[in-house]
Amino acid sequence: MEVTRQNYKDSLKTVYSAIEEADFLAIDGEFSGISDGPNVSALTNGLDTPEERYTKLKKHSMDFLLFQFGLCTFTYDQTNSKYIIKPFNFYVFPKPFNRTSPDLKFICQSSSIDFLASQGFDFNKVFCNGIPYLNQEEEAQLREQTEERRNQHANGIGTQSFISPSSKGPAHVPQEHKEYINRVIGKVEALFTDSVKTLDLEPCTGFQRKLIYQTLNWKFPKGLHVETVETEKERYIQVSKVDDEERKRREQQKQEREQEELNDAVGFSRVIHAISKSGKLVVGHNMLLDVMHTIHQFYCPLPEDLQDFKEVTMCVFPRLLDTKLMASTQPFKELITNTSLAELEKRVKEGPFKSPQVETAAGFHSYNTAQEQLHEAGYDAYITGLCFISMANYLGSFLTPPKPYISARSKLIDPFFNKLFLMRIIDIPYLNLTGPDLQPKRDHVLYVTFPKEWKTSDLYQLFSAFGNIQVSWIDDMSAFVSLSQTDQVQIAMNTSRYAESYRIQTYAEYIKGRLQDKDKVDHTPKSWGEDGWMKPSFTPATSAGFGYPRGLRKRSISPVQGELGAGEPPITDGWSNYSYPDSTGSKKMKTDDKSGQANAEAIESKTSEGWLKTADASDSAGSSPIPDEDSPEGNDTEGTITWQQAPTVQGRKGQKNKKKSKETESTTSLFEVPEVW
Repeated sequence: MEVTRQNYKDSLKTVYSAIEEADFLAIDGEFSGISDGPNVSALTNGLDTPEERYTKLKKHSMDFLLFQFGLCTFTYDQTNSKYIIKPFNFYVFPKPFNRTSPDLKFICQSSSIDFLASQGFDFNKVFCNGIPYLNQEEEAQLREQTEERRNQHANGIGTQSFISPSSKGPAHVPQEHKEYINRVIGKVEALFTDSVKTLDLEPCTGFQRKLIYQTLNWKFPKGLHVETVETEKERYIQVSKVDDEERKRREQQKQEREQEELNDAVGFSRVIHAISKSGKLVVGHNMLLDVMHTIHQFYCPLPEDLQDFKEVTMCVFPRLLDTKLMASTQPFKELITNTSLAELEKRVKEGPFKSPQVETAAGFHSYNTAQEQLHEAGYDAYITGLCFISMANYLGSFLTPPKPYISARSKLIDPFFNKLFLMRIIDIPYLNLTGPDLQPKRDHVLYVTFPKEWKTSDLYQLFSAFGNIQVSWIDDMSAFVSLSQTDQVQIAMNTSRYAESYRIQTYAEYIKGRLQDKDKVDHTPKSWGEDGWMKPSFTPATSAGFGYPRGLRKRSISPVQGELGAGEPPITDGWSNYSYPDSTGSKKMKTDDKSGQANAEAIESKTSEGWLKTADASDSAGSSPIPDEDSPEGNDTEGTITWQQAPTVQGRKGQKNKKKSKETESTTSLFEVPEVW
């Protein structure tokens, strides 16, 4: 369904209904550009930390506009074993609804516009008929301004729409405006003796309108209704003869009209609010930018700190899943060589995957994947959902007995929740929204600063004695240099000790320096309110009124057992009761969830039940896997599941970073990165 400003209000009930009945939602966005400064390779440095990547995207990508939002809802029909889909294509544009509403400035990137134009994108639908929107702060400000104007009207100040007897004396009229005001008074006096009930005054300045209101309020305390009428070209005052009852009725109509206009101005943000309140699983592909833009445009300005961004994201989207990360991880990475959306959609049509049965609901546009309407947000959301279903159902084949259908609420997909793919980072594959991010050692990496005139060839020349190196530019005067051997780092440091034109630091020294700089900045503690979208006291600089979707408690970034509510189960990753097959290929189960120690070389987890786990094979007997309590079939407990363990590697060179114990052979869980990556 194509939704523009013309049919948005009529479509809202349909959108709300589709979200409410869906098992999961898939989203996608199209933007006016990607980066306003560095090219994509610099914007996505292979050695970024999650904090650095977030800061770069916030700085260089948020001034672009998300102007097409795709939403596709998927509802499983158990009777016919198929999904019913409802795709929506929203065209979005921040058109100011009046002179006091925000007049947003945004930028475009020529390559992005050219690419979308080549794909047949209709820009007229965006700029002529795009749905307006306000974020939470803008909405609160406009409602406050509206209330302030009403209070001024009641006191006879400003541009009131009715005459109040509150003023006790005539308004002061400057000499140069007296002749004009006297002419207005004469016209109004004539109105009382005329059969005509309405008088339209000629357009005038804002100051003259104020003088007219104040003068008429004093001169004619009863019997008049005065209102400013605004057209696309001009504003003028309309004076009407009314009795008290009619005056009150007109004032009530005006307030209702103002409220309706304000609700219209909130516009597309109401759809995002509905998605947030639903608490449904939201699926996207390589969706970090989609999430950042959606929050920034329709909810609140992005916070400076990554941890604050994680908290905000979990309040707006409590359950996210990135299909690019899913396809890049065991057990899928050995089967899927190209994880771009178009290629992934083609791959999951083939064995061992199975294409899901889908049917488009009546009244909705039916997509044909053979025609490939790529880069239309609604279509991209649709095929993202198809990819998720195929991969989720493939997990069911590991159960005993196999299951052809895995629901969006199944414990089998829990490990993929709330982890967003980080593009082109060598050893940190995802941003963990509900816990600490991976912290690889990067002992083989050097941080080099040098004159602005240097080029890549100069760096290769400088490190020519160390064999193959990899250069990752940070800016014009700094870069990361990755050596092939860790023991070469100290040699490089020693040889550069007395250099004047350049400086070399270890990666650990670089991170330590950044942390010290960060500690110098005073971060005011944030507190997130729990009374919903409409909290008027929203102040982004100190706190924000983000509401938590119903049925969900506040989520801690690093939950510990002591923070859990009474009777609540510990937070687990859903895969912790499963292990990899042994050398014979037989399926095994872990006995318990006690071995929650995270991979020390990847991250030091503070969670009581860490996402990143290692398990001792000696514990692998005599337990049942975690039941899929929400699955319609309810029989996930009948089977066990197994993966093929990937070789133990570290970094881009795939070097071994962990020796197997002589006493016990350990098995590795799904997200023990970098082992499986």
